[in-house]
Amino acid sequence: MGDRLGDTLRSSGGPGLLDLVEEVRRLAKGARAGRAEDEAALHALLGELDTQRAHAVARAFAHFLALANVAESRHRARSHEREQTSLVGILSRLVASGVSAEEIHERALRQPIELVLTAHPTQATRRTVLAKYERIAEALAERAAAPEAESACVDERVRREIATLWHTEDLRRLRPTPIDEAKTTFSLFERVLWDSVPAFLREWSDALLTVTGKPLPLDAAPIRFGSWVGGDRDGNPYVTPDVTREACLLARWQAAELYERELCRLQDELSVGTASEELRALAPDSGEPYRKVLKGLIERVRDTRRACEEALGVASPTRSLRSSASRLVTARELAEPLALLHRSLSSVGLDIVARGRLLDVMRRVATFGVTLAPLDIRQHADVHTRALDAVTRALDLGSYSTWSEEERRRFLLDELASKRPLLPRRLPEDEALRDVIGAITACAEQPEGSLGAYVISGCRDVSDVLAVHLLQREGGLEPPLRVVPLFETLADLESAPAVVDALLSIEPVRRRVGGSMEIMIGYSDSAKDAGRVASAWALFEAQEKLLAVAERHGVTLTLFHGRGGTIGRGGGPITLSIWSQPPGSVRDGLRVTIQGEAIDAAFGLPEIAAQTFELYTTATLESSLRPPPAPPERFRKAMDAMAKRAASSYRRVLEDPRFFDYFQAATPERELGLLNIGSRPAKRSAQGGLGTLRAIPWIFAWTQNRLLLPSWLGAHEALEPRTDEDRAVLHEMMTEWPFFAALVDLLEMVVAKGDLTTASLYDRTLVPHELRSLGGELMGLFERTREAILTLRDQRALLESNPVLRFGVDVRNPYLHPLSLMQAELLRRLRAAGPEQAEPKLVDALLVTVHGVAAGMRNTG
Repeated sequence: MGDRLGDTLRSSGGPGLLDLVEEVRRLAKGARAGRAEDEAALHALLGELDTQRAHAVARAFAHFLALANVAESRHRARSHEREQTSLVGILSRLVASGVSAEEIHERALRQPIELVLTAHPTQATRRTVLAKYERIAEALAERAAAPEAESACVDERVRREIATLWHTEDLRRLRPTPIDEAKTTFSLFERVLWDSVPAFLREWSDALLTVTGKPLPLDAAPIRFGSWVGGDRDGNPYVTPDVTREACLLARWQAAELYERELCRLQDELSVGTASEELRALAPDSGEPYRKVLKGLIERVRDTRRACEEALGVASPTRSLRSSASRLVTARELAEPLALLHRSLSSVGLDIVARGRLLDVMRRVATFGVTLAPLDIRQHADVHTRALDAVTRALDLGSYSTWSEEERRRFLLDELASKRPLLPRRLPEDEALRDVIGAITACAEQPEGSLGAYVISGCRDVSDVLAVHLLQREGGLEPPLRVVPLFETLADLESAPAVVDALLSIEPVRRRVGGSMEIMIGYSDSAKDAGRVASAWALFEAQEKLLAVAERHGVTLTLFHGRGGTIGRGGGPITLSIWSQPPGSVRDGLRVTIQGEAIDAAFGLPEIAAQTFELYTTATLESSLRPPPAPPERFRKAMDAMAKRAASSYRRVLEDPRFFDYFQAATPERELGLLNIGSRPAKRSAQGGLGTLRAIPWIFAWTQNRLLLPSWLGAHEALEPRTDEDRAVLHEMMTEWPFFAALVDLLEMVVAKGDLTTASLYDRTLVPHELRSLGGELMGLFERTREAILTLRDQRALLESNPVLRFGVDVRNPYLHPLSLMQAELLRRLRAAGPEQAEPKLVDALLVTVHGVAAGMRNTG
């Protein structure tokens, strides 16, 4: 891939660009190998580049790193193709461990997994550029399978794509709107998920049949999808009620278009005249009864698509799908006639036909319904409080926001029990109330299946949940969405079990909940609040206690994991993440967010998507049937002490009066807003310091200077033994407790990606002299963390037990290093000129380096 990019640079990169890039690469490799003369020469060479030349060199290295990611993804895909028997192997291993085939099959049907796609702004690369990388990946796949005679033709396609890539704009000039984000999300279904899901379910069914003697039922959907795109209004003023309406319409339109295409293909295939009496009763005068039934379905799907197009072309407030008997509203309207066709084919001896395209369409219906992914609504509890405060003040009932928790509960329960409406006919003029009621009204207009949950971020107490139940009723949302409290900060996670226990002890709430409840736990804010170690332990304990509360109340609990892509925001390998959960936490299913660049990492190629489905399905199944043992008391005591020390160390750094100024100087945090990554603002409010900054830019900024501070800060206090007894317990925890072993694995991965040479460079170039001592202290803590991990693992180098990842880090470093050098120098120039006065090419060059480092690190936020 590097040679192909070199060909493009030679032919169209401008005079001497390839030679310059090769010289930079040679010096960077020497510098990474420890040759001081190469490091000095590299600094001098890059420091002298004018903005135009720096922009071109940055683009070359950024594209090389992105193409390396494409090649690595293709390698992963090929590895997965060579391991096609892995599903059978995993199920057979479970049987060998003593789990009965009946248990495996039963559990496989009772562990729904929902992957919730969000628009969190962590994908730095333009959709246009990503599409080109996808076509390159497709060409590489064809080349691997093509005969020698055809490989030159495929290679020509790769060269052509790389050439057009070089002449394509790298940067977004406009910030995407929430609808742009929704269209990007729905394109994923068309490009990858639509075909990948039924293909995986076919493999999964075959594996279950081989090992347990029973296939997957026709209507089973072990994997489903949800979405926040167009519904997540927490801190995003651009997600309006009209945006939610349009997102719902786009989802139905995309689903209808995909079904129309698929049903037409099925109609072409099912020219069969032999049919059951049941089917003939529906098509008595037809020689092709299957086609006749499918023709009716196609007409309904087509009418639905046209109705969506018509509604999308109408300005608000009438932007909603009008009801009509000819339009599809629910998945049942597709599922039932398709099931009839399947029964008919099976009854006349045509099982082989029934198991073909028809079965795939049925499984799509079970998985995607008629909306692809139900849309969750998310809003912050404080907004609901302000909305109710406006109501109580308008009705002369007092100020809701100043009431105690007890007063709020009493008021809300009284209102929920009352048959009269609370809201006055004319709503008071209040922004929060208008937004909340507007969103709920938009939800009430949606047909069945369009919506998922109502998630309350910043949930702290019982009244936060009761408030949403009341607001849904007042907004006319019937039936109401299930209400999902999201506990995010360390304090909220610690209080979550008591809050949920109090909720389930209230009879009206218990009736509304029924037999099941969903609770979301946040990884990003808890880690930003107290550091990775304390956050991980708080999340583990909260899950344990929440499961115990649910069991005590006789309620089935689904845990919804708000994970980001990076380790600092709860990311990490899928199997490791699931296995490190408390026993029983995935017993009744799993919901998890997949965000930004993590979406492309999980679903960028069909083969990678299949691997993602396999990992989620098998890890959840294994964890349910062979859960890890609960940790003994001595492990708990040790972890309690370690978490407290780690949190104290983490907070001591963040509370240092020098810290915020150092953070803004040593990282490109202030400049990240120029990227136009997502529709949501980076800060919760325009004022304030670190407290108002969201977790994503917090992580993104530290990734760029490669100190990766949020992902490890405080860990040294947890991992450094204080006594011989500590040392013995740590080693026991490593070998006997999956949670702790996974925590150390993740810390090792992130520290291995860190680079003090780069972090020191940023300090020397960008940080005022009076703040550099803090940088030295932080780098000293990084070294202590690295040494603690090496000592605990008894290794001389990080990732000794993971050579594939070690190679991936090492091979990228010589390409990341010059990008980091250029970024630091360009930041210096930009800050000296001032962002408003800086030439546009300087800003562009800087942003290209940000893209390149994000690609090389395979992470943003």
